[in-house]
Amino acid sequence: MSESPVVPPQDAAYTLAVIDLLGAIAYGELTAFERLAEDAKLAPTLEDKMAIGAMAAAEFGHLERLHARLRELGGDPYAAMASFQVGFDDFHAHTQPADWYEGLIKAYVGDGLAADFYREVAAYLDPETRDLIVAALADAGKSAFVVDRVRAGIAEDHRLGGRLALWGRRLMGEALTQAQRIAAERDALTALLAGGVDRPGLDLAALGRMFTRLTENHAQRMADLGLDA
Repeated sequence: MSESPVVPPQDAAYTLAVIDLLGAIAYGELTAFERLAEDAKLAPTLEDKMAIGAMAAAEFGHLERLHARLRELGGDPYAAMASFQVGFDDFHAHTQPADWYEGLIKAYVGDGLAADFYREVAAYLDPETRDLIVAALADAGKSAFVVDRVRAGIAEDHRLGGRLALWGRRLMGEALTQAQRIAAERDALTALLAGGVDRPGLDLAALGRMFTRLTENHAQRMADLGLDA
């Protein structure tokens, strides 16, 4: 990827694009917090409840830092988030987990794909914003926890693997469609990805390679879970 540019603060179009992007990530963090809190209710042990609760608290901490950055840029955090509410809520309505294990897969596979997408975009931002996004998308122990619990569940019931593999494929399709929609329908984000005279961007070939990387990362996550992609 190209080295992150140092963008002059007076670049109003860039600032609007960053506000848009941070709004999307912030709403994603809010929904992740809500879903993890719900998942904790399904957890089979107190240890699992505590672990999921800690992950939810970490997501909320990320959200607060994103709000602070949005205010620094002159944006209204709630207005920035509201722009993405319908699209994100529709995605979650279509991918409602049926049980504890499907919730774990969604937290790992669905959130992982979203994080990969935003990290790809962050590579084209100023260092301060890029570092904030990377920190906000930190794993917080989620991957190791999910892999351990899912592999243990499959070891106890081999039929579980087939069902979760199908669920993971469905999540991949839905999440990839969502990422493509966000990239295409938000004018500010489209401009951000396209770059400008003083900023590198992504042409169609580079966009294609980006989505190939997203797909490869998904396949690796599924393999880590012991599931076929």
